[in-house]
Amino acid sequence: MTYLESIVIGVVEGFTEFLPISSTGHMIVVEHWLGIAQSDLTKAYDVIIQFAAILAVMLIYREKLSLKKIELWKKLILAFLPLGVIGFVLRHQVKALFSIHVVAWMFIIGGIVFLLVEYFYKEEAKVRVTDVEKVTTMQALAVGFAQVFSLIPGTSRAGATIIGGLLAGLDRKTSAEFSFLLAIPVMAAVSGYDLLKHYHDFAGAQWGPYLLGFVVAFAVAWLTIKLFLAFLSRFTFVPFGIYRILFGAYLLWALG
Repeated sequence: MTYLESIVIGVVEGFTEFLPISSTGHMIVVEHWLGIAQSDLTKAYDVIIQFAAILAVMLIYREKLSLKKIELWKKLILAFLPLGVIGFVLRHQVKALFSIHVVAWMFIIGGIVFLLVEYFYKEEAKVRVTDVEKVTTMQALAVGFAQVFSLIPGTSRAGATIIGGLLAGLDRKTSAEFSFLLAIPVMAAVSGYDLLKHYHDFAGAQWGPYLLGFVVAFAVAWLTIKLFLAFLSRFTFVPFGIYRILFGAYLLWALG
């Protein structure tokens, strides 16, 4: 992998990981456009930049990483379990779904879901949870089951959890923040598992591009989270729904 490729992929991972537009889907598409063949070395690099994204969340929400917040983390672990169990059991079937055609259709379907949810969503219509630490056990579990849909490439883990949060009674900002924090156990488990599988691939690798990609992914992820929260204070998720539909339609057109 070249330095330029590591920068491009680092930017894509950092920018898309926490937005409801599917980081996995974008990574598949971008690596295809760059002509990067899927190999154990490529997968190992993906693990590294995912850890960078985790560190960005941990830095921003460092005050939540405390035993004083144990009740919050109990709910986050509970929300992680459905994906952890189902994802492990169906891991081979999930890998078989990785294709640009699947990504394209899930972009479109996910975009339509976002537009429908926003159309019927009324933040002022009833009391909604406005503090991530006040999310109930049942709401956390609902988000966890919604997250299972993200096993399908192109669905978006962030998108599935945010939609789950909105439907469970969280406001937009709280849904996004719960999704960010939930990414810590999810990505730590997934990246840790992949690291154990591919650790031997790091032995003969050139570390320069890897380290550069790590720094880029961390910086972009940190900035994206900050800007995303600022965006949600003024706007809805409608632009993301429209983007998903347009990007998915473009992919289908490009594939012929």
